[in-house]
Amino acid sequence: MSATTIIDTAPLGALIRYTDGNPKPPARFTKKLAAWERSNGVGRLVKKEPPRVYPTWTAPASFTLHEGNFSSDGVILVTIMRSHSADSRLIFEVAEEPKPGQVCVLLDFGGNTELLHLAESVTAAELWIAREGYRNARFEIVGADDGDRAGGADLAA
Repeated sequence: MSATTIIDTAPLGALIRYTDGNPKPPARFTKKLAAWERSNGVGRLVKKEPPRVYPTWTAPASFTLHEGNFSSDGVILVTIMRSHSADSRLIFEVAEEPKPGQVCVLLDFGGNTELLHLAESVTAAELWIAREGYRNARFEIVGADDGDRAGGADLAA
């Protein structure tokens, strides 16, 4: 799939695999392996952005993948996010979609929606919102109709 297809069809919370099509080099070639890892990986789709028009140019549509966290003693020190534009030459595929019944914890800002957390249940989502202190966060149940979606905007720690 192309990056445009991911932007158009993949739901927030989906695991997206991307590749440049090249085989993985042997571990002894550390520089080549590091370069290969920058163009081949997997991440959870957390944000989609439409094209942005600036006075001198237009930024293409893009999406952001959450690839992981580095933590120490339960404290997240670094979060790895990688953005890809619609004109990316990489090959993308949806490796896994969120399961029905899971809950997406979302935050709306600047006209966009960002996935903060993917919880297994409404209770787990409410606890996560309360623990993390996102006052404007809301949640949506995966697979629920629009009328069945719940919001948790006033939950805070």
